[in-house]
Amino acid sequence: MKRLSICCFTSRVTRTHWKQKHPQRSGETMENAKEDNFVANLEIVNGHISGSSSSCATNILLNHDFSSGLQSWHTNCCNGFVVSAESGCQGEELTKLGSNFAVVTNRQECWQGLEQDITGRISPGSTYMVSACVGVSGPLQGSADVLATLKLENHGSATSYLFIGRTSVIKDRWGKLEGTFSLSTVPDRVVFYLEGPASGVDLLIHSVAITCSGPCDYDRTSTGCISDADDNIILNPKFEDGLNNWSGRGCKIVLHDSTVDGKIVPLSGKFFASATERTQSWNGIQQEITGRVKRKLAYEVTAVVQISGNNVSKSDVRATLWVQSPDLREQYIGISNVQATDKGWVQLQGKFLLNGSPSRVVIYLEGPPAGTDILMNSLVVKHAERPPPSNPPVIENPAFGVNIVENSNLGDGTKVWFPLGNCTLSVGTGSPHILPPMARDSLGAHEPLSGRYILVTNRTQDWMGPAQIITDKLKLFLTYQVSAWVRVGSGATRPQNVNVALGVDNQWVNGGQAEISDQQWHEIGGSFRIEKQPTKVMVYVQGPAPGVNLMVAGLQIFPVDRQARFRHLKRQTDKIRKRDVVLKFSGLDSSSFPGTFLKVRQTHNVFPIGSCVSRTNIDNEDFVDFFAKHFNWAVFGNELKWYWTEPEQGKFNYKDADEMLDLCQKHNIETRGHCIFWEVEGTVQQWIKSLNTNDLKTAVQKRLTGLLTRYKGKFRHYDVNNEMLHGSFYQDRLGKDIRANMFKLANQLDPSATLFVNDYHVEDGCDTRSSPEKYTQHILELQEQGAPVGGIGIQAHIDSPVGPVVCSALDKLGILGLPIWYTELDVSSVNEYVRADDLEVMLREGFAHPAVDGIMLWGFWELFMSRDNSHLVNAEGELNEAGKRYLALKQEWLAHAYGHIDEQGEFNFRGFHGTYVVEIVTFTKKVSKTFVVDKGDSPLEVTIDL
Repeated sequence: MKRLSICCFTSRVTRTHWKQKHPQRSGETMENAKEDNFVANLEIVNGHISGSSSSCATNILLNHDFSSGLQSWHTNCCNGFVVSAESGCQGEELTKLGSNFAVVTNRQECWQGLEQDITGRISPGSTYMVSACVGVSGPLQGSADVLATLKLENHGSATSYLFIGRTSVIKDRWGKLEGTFSLSTVPDRVVFYLEGPASGVDLLIHSVAITCSGPCDYDRTSTGCISDADDNIILNPKFEDGLNNWSGRGCKIVLHDSTVDGKIVPLSGKFFASATERTQSWNGIQQEITGRVKRKLAYEVTAVVQISGNNVSKSDVRATLWVQSPDLREQYIGISNVQATDKGWVQLQGKFLLNGSPSRVVIYLEGPPAGTDILMNSLVVKHAERPPPSNPPVIENPAFGVNIVENSNLGDGTKVWFPLGNCTLSVGTGSPHILPPMARDSLGAHEPLSGRYILVTNRTQDWMGPAQIITDKLKLFLTYQVSAWVRVGSGATRPQNVNVALGVDNQWVNGGQAEISDQQWHEIGGSFRIEKQPTKVMVYVQGPAPGVNLMVAGLQIFPVDRQARFRHLKRQTDKIRKRDVVLKFSGLDSSSFPGTFLKVRQTHNVFPIGSCVSRTNIDNEDFVDFFAKHFNWAVFGNELKWYWTEPEQGKFNYKDADEMLDLCQKHNIETRGHCIFWEVEGTVQQWIKSLNTNDLKTAVQKRLTGLLTRYKGKFRHYDVNNEMLHGSFYQDRLGKDIRANMFKLANQLDPSATLFVNDYHVEDGCDTRSSPEKYTQHILELQEQGAPVGGIGIQAHIDSPVGPVVCSALDKLGILGLPIWYTELDVSSVNEYVRADDLEVMLREGFAHPAVDGIMLWGFWELFMSRDNSHLVNAEGELNEAGKRYLALKQEWLAHAYGHIDEQGEFNFRGFHGTYVVEIVTFTKKVSKTFVVDKGDSPLEVTIDL
């Protein structure tokens, strides 16, 4: 048996050697660098490398076998891609292992390779085993070394490197690299990477594993290994050791085996604890979990709770995380809440993730009013299991465009219809014979309506109207469009709201609304989707005040063919977002044109697509990397709002916004300012509410002057007074002119910024307060008062979007001639494929509409979005189906062309607006030029001298 042992050794790396090996790592120095440990524990047995097996088989690396491409991995100043071994493109020996492998190419230095941040997945004192299947390819003779290395970063001190192991591999053959490492303390950032071969040599990686070589069972006195099977990180979770490790947050805690004369006993175990003598809603029971919770890992929290005392029978109980960073910055993370009662135990569940490296972390329960005790039977905090990926829903015979409402044309009188309540249904004539416009856009050519309508009389409640059961006609995960003509009778003294609604197992679902202030026929358009199997679904029409007659004609509910709509939008996009381009070449003999090949590649689409970010997000390198690569605009979630920048009068916090703005400027990302004021009273901080009229005017003036002077020229947009259609705090206290005056003063302070109105439910037909008609009137009134309104913000927090309904709103607002932006787009579905479809609907509708100038997503990372089931990237960095769809659309909206120069020395193509690179290959040379395609109706001529 041939055996070669490689011993462990350490060496002080000289400054000269360091510079040769790591020549261009910005911000890193050799001063006071720690010793670099070259650690290996390898054996080569009969030509194969082996090492000791790990007793914990859980791999802490994400996407270790490259099954998701290079997701979670980063190339270090070079390029990389994943190929299928079955393709045979890298040689016969390399294909024997099958599956995918990564190729790291365009390496200019030996230290360039593939890396992954593992900070949140390792623990101090644990020993980790590294095993990698690696290879090399390219211009080399014999073998090349491949090394495994850790990069260790601490804020305020030099970066150091810990070398794990190395192996020598022969060109186009796989070799195995193994080694171990252990850290006594975990620094702020730990990056694992593979490097080593000389410049120009490609590094190949088939798979990588980092496993804990010690026991994986969690020990209460040690942090141990992190794995999907981690135990509870809470100490004494069921109070078996009394109140050890627990404390009161501003109150006392007491241990019980029963209370309230034996009426309350533990749900499980022998004991529970109560937080008592609470004088504030934030008082509760807490435990410090510093050192036991890791950054960039998702944790699931489960608590069993109830309340007692103070004559409160039910109240929300919240689980909250208090986090303190090394610079003493404090953060409160809401995990979850549940409505608890004094009648029995309930379960609270939620998730959280830490982006940064905290110095302290405390989890606690809070919420009920002062004097109410919080009882807790148990608390579990575990590394969250990854939910299984969604499967695309299988919908057999969707019958697109077929109305599921029976007897809609009333040819059989009111058969299958019934009155909801004690109202009376009858049939009248004289309603429109054509479909409402939004339905017509979806259905195309269609039979005329009958002209008959349901007349509803004797209405004694606003919910009374015609109804029909449609349970058996609905299919899960299918999006339905709602359409109807509605009208109200005489006698109404104010505008009447009419609503097509669905009762889904006694839960109200909005199918569309219209506000009617005359006796004309009005269109209702909306949509809905059912994602859980119901036992009963009823559609009904309701809304006008008691005593007001209601008329309903041509009610349609039909499934939407989204793919047909997408085909239409692609054609529309080609007209709106592209331009003909003529490349004219000079400097070549005309005889050379037929043999001159060129390739045109678009590198940047000028259309703005951005995302919401929060201060905590920028501590997560994976988040920042995705954000910087895939978005070109940003909006801050909370950090520019008044309650954030001045939570107490005269105490300002601009640090968060400053740091976020610095990040955006570093990555050439434009920013929207959201928002200067927020008109909804519930969002206004208490100290502002307590001001008298004169002091409030002064505070408003100071807010405008302070914010816009500080950031003059740095924010391209401002939402001046958010959600004015849904709130009126400032207008009620300072008069109608205050809104226009906010715009006027903002424009004086920063003339470079475009000033927006911004509101929600404008585009979905489900809120009469913010219908396109109401929004248009609102904007015109502001302009009449002299407000320099420069843009229209549609928030676009939307459910089950339907293209013609969204497009109708855009058309109506487009008549104002102002740029329209989606400012806060998010969609939500438990199924990733349906979520992806919803997102595609909204992105395509916006991109294809001439009045839309930009789109902002309201976040993309799980646990950092305002709605559940709306993320594109899972909590620990894995791209889901919605994220893949987004990236596919981004790729689709980059134009490419290739061919030969024609006899006139020209090349014609049609491309999206943005930046392009053209590569021209002649018989004697290769030339590359950059050019920009701007908006324009006539063909763009670009002259290129060869």
